Amino acid sequence: MRRSTIAICAALAMLIVIALVGSTLIRKHQPDLGTSQYGTGAAEKAIPAPSASPPDDGNWTMPGKDYASTRFSGLSQVTPQNVSKLQVAFTFSTGTTEGFEAPPLVVNNTMYVIAPWPNNVFALDLTRPGAPAKWTYEPRPAAAAKGVACCGPVNRGAFYLDGRLYMNLLDGSTVAIDADSGKEIWRTKLGDIQKGETITMAPLVAEGKVLVGNSGGEMGVRGWLAALDAGSDKLAWKAYSTGPDKDALIGPEYRPPYPQDQGTDLGVKSWGPEQWKIGGGTVWGWLSYDPVLKLVYYGTSNPGPWNAEQRPGDNKWTAGVFARDVSTGQARWYYHSTPHDLFDHDDINETILVDWPGPNGQRIPAMLRPSRNGYFYVQDRRNGRILSADAYSFINAYKGVDLKTGRLIPAPEKEPKEGRVVRNICPGPPGAKDWNPSAFSPVTGLIYIPHLNICMDMGAKNANYIPGTPFVGADVKMYAGPGGNRGVFTAWDPVARRKVFEIKEDLPLWSPALATAGGLVFYGTMDGWFKAIDARSGKLLWQFKTGSGIIGQPISYRGPDGRQYIAVPSGIGGWAGAIVSADLDERDPTAALGFVNAVKDLKKRTTRGGTVYVFALPQ
Repeated sequence: MRRSTIAICAALAMLIVIALVGSTLIRKHQPDLGTSQYGTGAAEKAIPAPSASPPDDGNWTMPGKDYASTRFSGLSQVTPQNVSKLQVAFTFSTGTTEGFEAPPLVVNNTMYVIAPWPNNVFALDLTRPGAPAKWTYEPRPAAAAKGVACCGPVNRGAFYLDGRLYMNLLDGSTVAIDADSGKEIWRTKLGDIQKGETITMAPLVAEGKVLVGNSGGEMGVRGWLAALDAGSDKLAWKAYSTGPDKDALIGPEYRPPYPQDQGTDLGVKSWGPEQWKIGGGTVWGWLSYDPVLKLVYYGTSNPGPWNAEQRPGDNKWTAGVFARDVSTGQARWYYHSTPHDLFDHDDINETILVDWPGPNGQRIPAMLRPSRNGYFYVQDRRNGRILSADAYSFINAYKGVDLKTGRLIPAPEKEPKEGRVVRNICPGPPGAKDWNPSAFSPVTGLIYIPHLNICMDMGAKNANYIPGTPFVGADVKMYAGPGGNRGVFTAWDPVARRKVFEIKEDLPLWSPALATAGGLVFYGTMDGWFKAIDARSGKLLWQFKTGSGIIGQPISYRGPDGRQYIAVPSGIGGWAGAIVSADLDERDPTAALGFVNAVKDLKKRTTRGGTVYVFALPQ
């Protein structure tokens, strides 16, 4: 869409305002979406990439719902008119009390619950009252793994395909499980916990490949994405995030959109001598896949250590986004979102694949990325070129994104230096949004972003590398950003490039979002409230208090009785909730890499837990 057209649309939209009295909710006019497949005005909206988001069959087989990572359910029985009648259908306790981030999966009347440490899996029979367990899989990962996990012994989910569940274990292993019996088919070791290397991410399976990345950037681990053969567990390819081109699988097919990412062996030359070997760039977040282009999209994490003075240069290929050929792993393009990252602004967040409204009614294959650095990127997914980049959160650590060069514009006054503390840096290390994914609704054309309003004081110091121990080099103290609220839930119009509504939450938001065809959006809070809001206005329509803080991923599925169900895990933990799950001292402002200072009150607001809650309308 031309800039002039965008400007006109935005101006018209601002003429109509919905009044709101006595609330922290800000609402703006949403254009009439009418009656086509996605409503009238569909030509002016982004829609999910069709090949990556097939029609909803009532199952939920992967964390992102589909390869496009929409986290959108096509089920519509639950609506703004009846959602207030939602009630608990059943619950299931995992018997664990670590941070519960993985979504349950539902396939053909069986629910698979993937628990955090020690990574047990439960198969529940949805055809029977109370959904009793059919089997339990206990992988028993190496006990030492729990002690080296940077930010909690979490697991972000499994992937179901062709009768198998694929998942990762904290100790660096990947396993395939028979979905009918719970028996292990194969197990292979990819990570080395002696180096501080763990695996917390959910795998993605495509074209016979199980795609897996590592965690441990705060331990000086060198990042990678690996592809295993789904049938045999044999390694098909492995692409490193730092080092020479042969290691990073950068060859003749590589054509990045901007000059700063062009050249040979930049994964070595953009570092000091030998620093790339312990340079971070782990791949612990989300992957998306385009079945037409045969490309997998993913982001890399922060460089190590946090003390940027110890690693001069752009530090490629960390804190950026890759597109790779799924069969060979060869890089097709790369975009460096945060060169020479100063603040732990990983770029592991979700990549949502859409068809974008282009000129003359044509559609552009695009991707939507609410990045950790605070900018909402729209990029052409064929070549990585930026179509737009706008701040969706409060930012003073950067001054914008140069659309011509693709470079992030730094704010020099916020750059940490050894021997001094720089105050009021926004966003802090978790970024404007950490790992918890957004949801995209083709009904409204909006992306729903659960995110943070966290700033920090940061002082850099020398870090010494010892394998398997923290390699950080910074003292950090986090706290609430402008306004005093620590969480924000934003509905963003990616075409009009503007906020449609915003909900301010007292605590940080660490729960992903779920959007449904019924016109609802669901998310959870760290003190245990599970909420349903109107997808167009943001009005709170229903909420339920669970037994623990919610940092897990909600889903929606069709039960064997034909009804729509909504499920969410409840169990505080992860980086943001470590003060509770790890029982940290609230008097230590630097605990959990400074996060404890931002959530000193969390122990008074919630307790440990590990339960899946399932809701439905009454029969």
